[in-house]
Amino acid sequence: MTAAADFPPETDAPDTRGADDNETPTVAEDAATTTGAAADADVVAAAEDTAEADRPAEDGLAAETGESEQTPDDAGSAGSEAAGVEVEVVEIDVVEVVEDSEVVAVEVIGVADVVEDGDVVAVEVVDVVVETAPSDDEPWGRVDEDGTVSVREADGWRVVGQYPDGSAEEALAYFERKYNDLASEVTLLEVRHRRGGASASDLRSTARTINGKLDGAAAVGDLASLVARVAALTETLAAESATEAVAAREAVDDAVKSRTELVEKAEALAARDPRTVQWKQATAELNALFDQWQSQQQNGPRLPKSTAQQLWKRFRDARATVDKHRRAFYAELDEAHKGVRDRKTRLVEKAEALASKGEDGIPAYRELLDQWKTAGRAGKKVDDALWARFKAAGDALYGARIEREAADAEASREKIDLKRALIEEAKAVGDERDITKARSILTGIQRRWDEIGRIFPRDTERSLDDELRRVENALRSREDADWKRNDPEQKARANDMTRQLNDAIQKLEDELEAAKKSGDKKAIANATDALEARRTWLKALGG
Repeated sequence: MTAAADFPPETDAPDTRGADDNETPTVAEDAATTTGAAADADVVAAAEDTAEADRPAEDGLAAETGESEQTPDDAGSAGSEAAGVEVEVVEIDVVEVVEDSEVVAVEVIGVADVVEDGDVVAVEVVDVVVETAPSDDEPWGRVDEDGTVSVREADGWRVVGQYPDGSAEEALAYFERKYNDLASEVTLLEVRHRRGGASASDLRSTARTINGKLDGAAAVGDLASLVARVAALTETLAAESATEAVAAREAVDDAVKSRTELVEKAEALAARDPRTVQWKQATAELNALFDQWQSQQQNGPRLPKSTAQQLWKRFRDARATVDKHRRAFYAELDEAHKGVRDRKTRLVEKAEALASKGEDGIPAYRELLDQWKTAGRAGKKVDDALWARFKAAGDALYGARIEREAADAEASREKIDLKRALIEEAKAVGDERDITKARSILTGIQRRWDEIGRIFPRDTERSLDDELRRVENALRSREDADWKRNDPEQKARANDMTRQLNDAIQKLEDELEAAKKSGDKKAIANATDALEARRTWLKALGG
């Protein structure tokens, strides 16, 4: 028979449950118990029909070792190559197959589901655990004439329930299915342990639940072996739980350390001087710390309640302090901005009032600009808006100047040509040897230059003035040199010097003549050098 064993017939049998808690099953209870096994058994039952050729080898191996293992990849590829078509692998966590008095609990069954005319043509069994049913010689259960069913245990027979409205075989089959359900739960627990992923503490909790079901279970089968398996697994899980507890404590210690670091960073932000804090950056840093806190709280281990509350209180207080300082800073800043905004608004109004003065309002606008520079800041948006108005008022004033200069430049074109002609004429001053006449020519040119008047733009005027000034400076240098030469006092001094040099030269000539006669070479050399020097000085004086 398969895991989807026959349900008890629907009857109106009364509930005869006695004081010893023996059960008389109803149709609803039986259906609730066997629904999961039936759903899984349908898949295997379909696979059994097409995998009959492979069953003898698997059955022999199962009887010998209790398990049958095959690599999913090898089996899947072999099945695919044999079929030559696409396959779909389906995994079933736990399936129970009752065949030839054996309970086969399959851990993972990969069904290479090749559908040809609606049939499954390949089955892959990865891990099989076989529960041997009681043999005919040593039955695990018995049925009395009144339908009372008992299970054989180490200390004798124990009544598990009644099945009055069916045959003895149906009664045993029903309670054997109850046993198979319990065996499936034990096998599933062992499979979960082998696969990993579940914590040992969770598995121990499940083991305790299963153990409670096995204690006085209303089922027919080797309940003692199930109890032994659960006990062995519980012992293993106890050791693993100790290891997990150590790891959990270490994880909690690390989490407390990480959480404390976040708290200390937040408190460091709160301890800073609010006047020196860059609040945009500080707010971003605090938000990042809070995000890390939430991430550790959601993804990290659960901290002891007292420690978690203490750390959170510190972190919360630090955030509150930072927020308080930030709000106070911006409140003070808003107040300061308000005063600056009022001052700059008044400056803008004064600048706009200068528009009627045109170019003449530029000096007053410059004074307002100096006050603007020292007024402070009123916030970027407000400053930008007020500056736009202030600058527009100044642009109007300077625009009037630009218009006037443009008109002046247009009117100065003829004047520029006239002054350039005068500069050409002034070049004759440098060629005139008579200084008095040269001065007269330059004076006439300067008089006509002034009559022409100022010209625009100013750069052109300065360039023309510089050219005429070079002519004036050259003539003035000539006049200074001539005056020095014709100064009476200087002439008298020069004549006196000339006379003295002539007397000295005459005296040195006499000394040189006497030295030559005496043949004194040293005296001759001294007299010659002195005589040359005096003659050079005399030549310099024009003598």
